[in-house]
Amino acid sequence: MLPPVKKYTSSGGGKASARARVLAQWRGVDYVPLEKARATPARPVGDFLPALMKEFRLEARQAEAEIVKVWNALIDPAVTAHAQPHNLNKGTLFVNVDSSVWLNEIVRYRRKEILERLQHSFGKSVVQKISFRIG
Repeated sequence: MLPPVKKYTSSGGGKASARARVLAQWRGVDYVPLEKARATPARPVGDFLPALMKEFRLEARQAEAEIVKVWNALIDPAVTAHAQPHNLNKGTLFVNVDSSVWLNEIVRYRRKEILERLQHSFGKSVVQKISFRIG
């Protein structure tokens, strides 16, 4: 024997489609108001993309990637083999050097030249100073 069919009562004031009425009668519960409450309308990408880019720091990451490209193109290959830019923070470029000998060489003799080349490429406001460290 089949279980007794529960009486379907529409909780909404509007007309329900035949499909919605049949589903509600079959389920015994009207889920249409819940489904409407859960459905979020689609938003244009332009509404949330700037906040997302700011959250993921995409502009800063793009600048860092650009610095690595320019570093490898402008700086002497002997230096780039032993020193690579690591991070750019508030106008300071942090560069990791693989040994104390190269750190001493770069800081004493090549720091000013490297800074001038980077400032010429990016501007003085982007790269204000360079900090070399062993890493």
